[in-house]
Amino acid sequence: MTENPVHFGTDGWRAIIAEEFTFANVRACAQASADHFAATYGKDRHMVVGYDTRFLSDEFALEVARVLAGNGFKVQLADRPVPTPSLSWRIIESNACGGVIVTSSHNPPSWNGIKVKPHYGGSATPEFVAAIEERVPAILATPGAVKSAPAGSDAITRFNPVPGYLAAMARQVDIPRIKAAGLKVAIDPMYGAGMGLFSELLAGGTTTVTEIHNVRNPAFPGLRAPEPIESNLGEFMALLANGGFAAGIANDGDADRVGFVDERGVYIDQLRTFALLVNYMLGLRGLRGPVVKSVTTSNMAAILAKHYGVELYETPVGFKYIGPLMMEKDALIGGEESGGYGFRGHLPERDGILAGLFLLDYVAATGKPPSQLLAEVFAITGAHFYQRLDFALEPGSNTGVKATLDAAAPKEIAGRPVISSDRTDGWRFFTPEGWLLFRLSGTEPLLRIYTELTDESLVAPVLDAGKKIAGV
Repeated sequence: MTENPVHFGTDGWRAIIAEEFTFANVRACAQASADHFAATYGKDRHMVVGYDTRFLSDEFALEVARVLAGNGFKVQLADRPVPTPSLSWRIIESNACGGVIVTSSHNPPSWNGIKVKPHYGGSATPEFVAAIEERVPAILATPGAVKSAPAGSDAITRFNPVPGYLAAMARQVDIPRIKAAGLKVAIDPMYGAGMGLFSELLAGGTTTVTEIHNVRNPAFPGLRAPEPIESNLGEFMALLANGGFAAGIANDGDADRVGFVDERGVYIDQLRTFALLVNYMLGLRGLRGPVVKSVTTSNMAAILAKHYGVELYETPVGFKYIGPLMMEKDALIGGEESGGYGFRGHLPERDGILAGLFLLDYVAATGKPPSQLLAEVFAITGAHFYQRLDFALEPGSNTGVKATLDAAAPKEIAGRPVISSDRTDGWRFFTPEGWLLFRLSGTEPLLRIYTELTDESLVAPVLDAGKKIAGV
């Protein structure tokens, strides 16, 4: 049997362009997707296909559309790079049976990938993508297994993903309030698919928008990767520190994640941003409903949920777990450490544009700067301090790292007693001040070590202890 080059991780299949992410493998993945969607839903409803700003994403997306059309589906193909949440919204808006988007999200520029979305617009379940993945080897091994329509097929029509998506934003958040607030807002789409959307949404009022990195450039110059974390936002934070801005919003390459920078140019980490969003929903807006978080996300969410009298649920990492649980529990908000947050009444999926708008609305509605809003969260939860270290692994070394961590049973970490541990997703150890967690990435050859603690002085010693435990 042909070796399978398609492996779906935390959110989609991702691989290096021209190594495993090739046109032949993309076509095989598209054929496997067509087969599974046909078996699951039939072919009465159409499919939606989109792509981000990466190298050749538009060409790969056309090949996906051709294969879906060759298998009897009507296909709507985006006519421009699209945020992943806008493709998800199009699936719901147009009553499609599902969609495929060519994107590698926040990965470095040499990577590309595919995300598959079922009829509800959220991340496909592990079972759904496993069924696609297992079909690929036979397709690759069988000449003629891939059915493809001509690029000009009548079954493929182009669509503009923006109008319906922006209309959905306006139904979720008070856009006129933000526009009338007189805010000076900075936006960094990181050369990605979200460029121009905040400017379009917020035009025409006293609020002004300054946008950087707002051209398509697949090399993502000046960035290790289009991931809205502190290490990638130096230029953006400097802009805010010197410009009199009220707040800054950054999005990753496919705009399903958000990074938040305060009025001083200080990065508000992803865990604190989630706490802000939870407090905005439960406190300012007075909404009620369960909160869902991944294991790598802030304990502040649990404290806030208890404070406001709502349920808190915890899942493994990935919206393929968070989204279905949000639907099952009718959750108000779901979030993960990557900066991805989803909201009830919109999508069971991350949306970095909507999350950014909610954060701006928080500032506009209260008239308070982000630093003060965070202080109000800390008044409920106490201050929490988070940091993550990423370690690139050599190919094939995952097994050894996993064995080391499987055997780990520390009695203390940085001089603090280990009071419990779990294996929900990775290896997590609790001390009286918080937690230390080890997790092998589901999309890259990386080991991630995370911690969140109530004592800032312990962050560095705990991470140093974590490196020793993992042997990195």
